[in-house]
Amino acid sequence: MKLGLLTAAFDELSLDEVAAWAAANGFDMLEVACWPGPGAEKRHSVVQRRYAGVSHIDVDALDVDAVHATLERHGVGISSLAYYPNNLHPDDAVREEVNGHLRKVIDAAQALGVGIVGTFIGNDKDRPLPENLDRFRQIWPSLVSYAGERDVKIAIENCPMIFSYDEWPGGNNLAWSPAIWDEMFTVIPDANFGLNLDPSHLVWLMIDYERAIYDFGDRIFHAHAKDLEVRKEGLYRHGTFSGGIGWQVPRLPGLGAVDWSRFVAALYAVGYDHVLSVEHEDRRFEGSQELVERGFLLARNTLAPLLV
Repeated sequence: MKLGLLTAAFDELSLDEVAAWAAANGFDMLEVACWPGPGAEKRHSVVQRRYAGVSHIDVDALDVDAVHATLERHGVGISSLAYYPNNLHPDDAVREEVNGHLRKVIDAAQALGVGIVGTFIGNDKDRPLPENLDRFRQIWPSLVSYAGERDVKIAIENCPMIFSYDEWPGGNNLAWSPAIWDEMFTVIPDANFGLNLDPSHLVWLMIDYERAIYDFGDRIFHAHAKDLEVRKEGLYRHGTFSGGIGWQVPRLPGLGAVDWSRFVAALYAVGYDHVLSVEHEDRRFEGSQELVERGFLLARNTLAPLLV
């Protein structure tokens, strides 16, 4: 299993600069952010949330040779291409826009020889779960087929995407629980449709992350390394009906409730041997490149002893 990082936290650096830093500091793989580039039309203003909008590979102006040369120069690989929008956005025009960009990211993955694209299912936060599942059945089979025809796997992250009241009550990503994963994989049994498993979100939702690995081991294509702190005072004051607002705090590996030795042991047990990609969303290590780097190094020091 290799240690990697999601490049989105380095929003001011080029791919070459990120690759150089990663290689010099013990990271083997990059999960490369591929949001629409700065010159792309954004008629619907769909890029607003934290860590979105970063484009270390502009799929609208893809230079395959240049990307490969960068990777070879620094001795790192790409674990996946990353684009995490709301693929079930309630505004059909916005949804079609982001679905279209997802297809471009899939095309780029094929061109680069990258086997995985990480993304979200999406969700309409104001509709009940059964209605969102109906929309999933209508929209997602063709996206998965599109990827399958290009020998690309789709890895869905299990984040509920509810961090503020503009995402409440239902959140902006449907794929947050094992029951929903079962439904997803029943509707789309394709072998190229699986998970980018992040244990922090399972801690948040009080779901056993070790059991999830054993139950869905054959569907885990990629794994995120992000931790989570549950603030007991906030949970007391806001309760679970808040969806986590006021009490769940994203942290770097080693600073939260995830037992990383147990998480990694379970991944090994089910035969997972790809990447553990650090997703840096810890506000205590933001605000400057130095702080971001310190956060990644803290995560590295926590995880590296567990990886062989």
